[in-house]
Amino acid sequence: MKVNFYVEDMLFFKYIGCATVAKTLYGQLSAMDGLELRWKGFPGHDDIVHYHTFGPFALFHRRLSGGKKVLTAHSTPRINVGNIALAQRINRHYPKIYRKFDHIITISKPCHEEVTSLLPEIPVTYIPNGVNREYFRNDPEKGAVFRDLHGIPEGQEVVLSVAQLTPRKGLYDFLALAKEHPDKTFVWMGGFPYGALSKDWIRIRRLKRRCGSNLIFPGYVEDIVSAYSAADIFLMPSFAETFGLVILEALSCGLPVIARDIPEFRDIFSDAVLYFRTHEEAAAHLGDTPLLSRYASGARPFSAGYDIRDSARKHLALYRELAGT
Repeated sequence: MKVNFYVEDMLFFKYIGCATVAKTLYGQLSAMDGLELRWKGFPGHDDIVHYHTFGPFALFHRRLSGGKKVLTAHSTPRINVGNIALAQRINRHYPKIYRKFDHIITISKPCHEEVTSLLPEIPVTYIPNGVNREYFRNDPEKGAVFRDLHGIPEGQEVVLSVAQLTPRKGLYDFLALAKEHPDKTFVWMGGFPYGALSKDWIRIRRLKRRCGSNLIFPGYVEDIVSAYSAADIFLMPSFAETFGLVILEALSCGLPVIARDIPEFRDIFSDAVLYFRTHEEAAAHLGDTPLLSRYASGARPFSAGYDIRDSARKHLALYRELAGT
């Protein structure tokens, strides 16, 4: 069975998390028998073409491709607000775009409900994301290198977030918490998802220049495990997600996680993370060392329930069903 993966991961699109998801899944599927995989191959006679983005390049590729076209709904109208300029205008095109595909994969129950309510006639399958637990594990040596590179002293507590630089990701709350906790180093990994079209692009660039000395913005890093390994706490203040893969990666690396109390996180992570609804609750969690230690002890074991190998097997079963093999 021939399967072609397509994701727009060029230029500033490399900051979009769905590219990471696609590469992780592709890597796991490559180890399975019965598949002939291509990564962003030219349109041809494939049985399945699996899209992880639906920008202009992906839609052009889709027009020229054969076989069944599958789209993973990493992005939905709900999460565009606070993420990209002119979101409401862009959101009107989602139903038309979704209908261009033969099958849609959703990655969380809230995501599934949104897509099926928007387009009840389109076939949809729920397959949650998975994490490569062999790769995402604490590595003290990598952590030490990251700390040295960014001038973080040994013993200094590090609060990490991995996300796009947009209001939807809770960036402003992160900045406020950093200002209130000068004794901790706050690190925000990630860049603007849509370049200058990203929501509040000018404002965020200005705030980055004025931030305190305990705030670090390394941008895009190839080996993200080095950042997780350098951190003591993972903070995810996002207001809306379709899944929240970075939380799963942080848990796999053994970090205690503090996350905003939103339906997607409750659905996926249950009681494995600490939730907050207010700024005061987040601040209280940051200072509760015994509680954080307790959550850290259960972090990596929880991630075993979302192993990438299980996700790959479910994808393979769907491919075979759609291809009739």
